[in-house]
Amino acid sequence: MEIKSHKFHDINIAEIISDELIIKSEQDGLDLLGNLYYQGFDKIILYEKNIISEFFDLRTGLAGEILQKFSNYRMSLTIVGNFEKYQSKSLKQFILESNKTQHINFVENLDNALK
Repeated sequence: MEIKSHKFHDINIAEIISDELIIKSEQDGLDLLGNLYYQGFDKIILYEKNIISEFFDLRTGLAGEILQKFSNYRMSLTIVGNFEKYQSKSLKQFILESNKTQHINFVENLDNALK
């Protein structure tokens, strides 16, 4: 796992680059959050491919559990990926609602994530 640092308007952003799954459980999300918080990052960019597929099935509750941790600790998270492939109406609605808060965002590319 590589952490690429970005700075945008005095905000420290960590972009996680890896070919492996980073988040497979709620604890993995909490560990990532804690590690990057203590390194001084304000926001995290993570790629869809680095998150276990069960996260995107809202029935598992995994997305809610993980994203609640990010909200509780006030760490912004942006997930970059192609979310059109998911047919779930509830996931599409969840993504729309999350993007409105601007605390948890789902975007198509890194440029959008950095904005």
